[in-house]
Amino acid sequence: MTVTTDTKADPVDESAEGSDESAVDAVESDSGPDTGDADTVAGEQDSNADVDQGERRQRSGPRRLLVGAAAILFVGALAVSGVLGWMLWQQRELSRAGQQAQEAAVAYAQILTSIDSNKVDENFNQVLDGATGEFKDMYTQSSAQLRQLLIDNKASAHGLVVESAIQSKSKDEVVVLLFVDQSVSNTNVPDPRIDRSRIKMTMEFVDGRWRASQVALP
Repeated sequence: MTVTTDTKADPVDESAEGSDESAVDAVESDSGPDTGDADTVAGEQDSNADVDQGERRQRSGPRRLLVGAAAILFVGALAVSGVLGWMLWQQRELSRAGQQAQEAAVAYAQILTSIDSNKVDENFNQVLDGATGEFKDMYTQSSAQLRQLLIDNKASAHGLVVESAIQSKSKDEVVVLLFVDQSVSNTNVPDPRIDRSRIKMTMEFVDGRWRASQVALP
């Protein structure tokens, strides 16, 4: 019995192989990176970043202006407060000088208008101690003649300031108006009489004290 063997191979299906290669190419094409889409996304991110940065600049601009304006206002307020403080201090110093000069003028006017013929030298020393400048020179020159006149007439007087007011003032010079009642007696008028006088006295701050530099009867 004879066996027959079919040695002829089956033909290869080339169309099938071609289809498989096309499918592989398609898969590779789908799985590969899409560079066009990535560039688009990156561009959008950059654009958004630019917008955010611009918005931050727009917000920070007015903020810096406000901070600068506040700093200017603060410095201006300090300057104004310093000037006002200095002016207030000056006004207080001027008021204090006026008050001290007025008090000194009142006390000195009562010394000047009071005299005792038995204590002439003591009275004169008190007058000269509170005087300065022009008035001191004038009183020193006339004191010898006045002293003898007071002794010869046994004169006495007592002055009392009833009112006073500041006419003008500065740090070192104050003009004071004084109204004085003076009780006067002497050998010719043994009964005391009252003389009312108005005295304009210029006080100057000398050697730490207020002293009379001018005395007038206006």
